[in-house]
Amino acid sequence: MTVAVAPGTIVVYSDIWCSFAHLAVHRLHATRARLGLEGQVAFDHHAFPLELLNGHSSPRPGTDSEVSAIGRLDPDAGWKLWQAPDWTYPTTTLPALEAVQAVKEQGLAASEALDLALRKAFWVDSRCISLRSVLLEVAAETGAVDVDHLAAALDDGRARKLVMADFAVSQTDAVQCSPHLFLADGTNSANPGVEVHYTDAYGTGFPIATADDPSIYEALLLRAAGALQAV
Repeated sequence: MTVAVAPGTIVVYSDIWCSFAHLAVHRLHATRARLGLEGQVAFDHHAFPLELLNGHSSPRPGTDSEVSAIGRLDPDAGWKLWQAPDWTYPTTTLPALEAVQAVKEQGLAASEALDLALRKAFWVDSRCISLRSVLLEVAAETGAVDVDHLAAALDDGRARKLVMADFAVSQTDAVQCSPHLFLADGTNSANPGVEVHYTDAYGTGFPIATADDPSIYEALLLRAAGALQAV
């Protein structure tokens, strides 16, 4: 199975409570801005729903263990240990993933803005992105999303099937992990530039990054913009 990608687009399969995806999406946005490609390369976000793939919510000890270990690779992405009361910690990211898909009706730029804002809401601001009210608050704060349109989409569930379609793709060998990036020329990169191993099972041990090459984002963005020839 192959992942379809429109020219000038980078397809991103990921989950919002994945630290590696937070790092990757931050670097995509930062590098695109630095290269002046914001009008040339779009990000098309798709769900890699870890809770469906694993059959349970993401263990908080796992995400907590990744804040310092993965956050140190790029502190500018913004990272904080969970600061809100324990009982407000998200138990699912499916509503947030659905919201990102729903906002595509308003264009990829709106979807990109909401996706990035939801990652910051979780990883930096300790907000419960499982809640409809929080999703709509974050959407309003972007200034790029028609919140009433999003609310209607969430209430009638029109984008839920898109998340489930992404889940079906995530179960194939086409997508390896969160994040996995795809370009129109067939180039793809799983967890770009980062290699890591865990000292013990996820949620018990902690990750150790053995390699980190952020320059891969410049190469991917230039290739997506057509500035590099396909190899």
